[in-house]
Amino acid sequence: MIPIIQNSLKYTDKTAVIDQGGSYSYSDLYRSAVNTAKAIKSLSENDSPVLYMIPSGFDYLKVQWGIWLCGRIAVPVHIAHPKQEIDYLIEDTGADLLIYDEQAVEHLVDFEQHNIRKISINELESVRPIMDLKLDEINIHNDALMIYTSGTTGRPKGVVIGHQQLDAQIRSLTKAWNWSSDDRILNVLPMHHIHGMVNISCCALYNGAVLEMHRKFEPDIVRFKMSSGELTLFMAVPTIYHKLIEHFETLGQNEKDNWQQGMKKMRLMVSGSAALPVSVLEKWNEISGHILLERYGMTEIGMALSNPLEGERRPGTVGQALPFVSVKVMDELGNQINEPNTAGELFVKGETIFKRYWNKTEETRMSFEDEWFKTGDVVEFSADGYFKILGRKSSDIIKSGAYKISALEIENAMLAFPGISECAVVGLPDDQWGEIIAAVVVGDISESEIRKRLKDCLAHYKHPRRYIFVDTLPRNAMGKIKKAEIVNTFFGA
Repeated sequence: MIPIIQNSLKYTDKTAVIDQGGSYSYSDLYRSAVNTAKAIKSLSENDSPVLYMIPSGFDYLKVQWGIWLCGRIAVPVHIAHPKQEIDYLIEDTGADLLIYDEQAVEHLVDFEQHNIRKISINELESVRPIMDLKLDEINIHNDALMIYTSGTTGRPKGVVIGHQQLDAQIRSLTKAWNWSSDDRILNVLPMHHIHGMVNISCCALYNGAVLEMHRKFEPDIVRFKMSSGELTLFMAVPTIYHKLIEHFETLGQNEKDNWQQGMKKMRLMVSGSAALPVSVLEKWNEISGHILLERYGMTEIGMALSNPLEGERRPGTVGQALPFVSVKVMDELGNQINEPNTAGELFVKGETIFKRYWNKTEETRMSFEDEWFKTGDVVEFSADGYFKILGRKSSDIIKSGAYKISALEIENAMLAFPGISECAVVGLPDDQWGEIIAAVVVGDISESEIRKRLKDCLAHYKHPRRYIFVDTLPRNAMGKIKKAEIVNTFFGA
């Protein structure tokens, strides 16, 4: 049996999920997942990955679990992804089935050029399973998830995570953050990323907690839920905490007091997926009474570092290695750095590390040195072992609002537009978003036209927010674009 599902069966009639449609027990979730699995197997005996495009909620979870119970790989797709990005996922995965919510995904169009069946949640529920259909026993060594993440080569890569690695990630955070069946958490994060999917949803369900799922972040909803005094946990990205602070400042004194009283009953608040400005940490502490617990992870490794649940949570750091994880820092010559406060690349190994990049054997091989995954993040550590993230080795990876975004993917999309002869995309430091995307363009095209065209080919969070139009791009003697110089151009603009 799949560990997360097996563990959840301990809690039977206890409330598992609350969403806009109502409240569902652990038994409800398991029963619905089994029915979903049987419907999927009746539609397709293929073993290819299954794409699902469903907003956060009970339906998302029953489909994800249903895919797992079929022994297939679950591939979450952002409900706002445009057709071109979905085209790429279909082609890259070889999926023959796409399950979607017809009410939430209004823009979904036909994919006649692909050998894929598109079926809505409602249609799936009406499928009559093959008589006496039985589900196979799932091996813990089977693949479980494929989450797409941007890389320096441009197009996103499918990160394959097995049930064994997923279980290790959940057990690591359960131990480090003391999850229990007494917990109740609100999830307002996207469910096509590891933060909302694993750190919140999977950990909650594994431990018999109550998982409240909201389709998107809305400050007043978060305030209302926290003010109730029912939540014990909250996890978000720095951008959300920044917006909650802004929302707090707009309230009357009674609303502020109620919110603050509710937060006093919570045991933990976590921030991750992007650097947390110390100013936001300090202001949130002043408002909530909580020192945000900062941690570090990525799709390929799960969570690797965390400030302690009990003990000093040091501002500007992401703490120490989590359970089942080993870390080391390497210099450019391949030597391990043992001297504190010396910058180098973070290497990680352990039970939580992903299995492979989908259909990318060479890229998988190049990402490891022996059993150590090379994160591409530059770090330094203090004498007592607290790690600080300094940035990416590659200037072509932008971290904005918790998303890891490939500058090359955006550049390639823009260079396909008539009127653009050259362009360069960079990340600019920003207190709210961590980084914002900015583009320098050479060509005869307006900013409004670029924005209009990008809507058709890239998810909204990949769109540049600032533009500068120039005659030429700065390049070195080898013809490589000087991105550091381009960043400085924006600050002088």
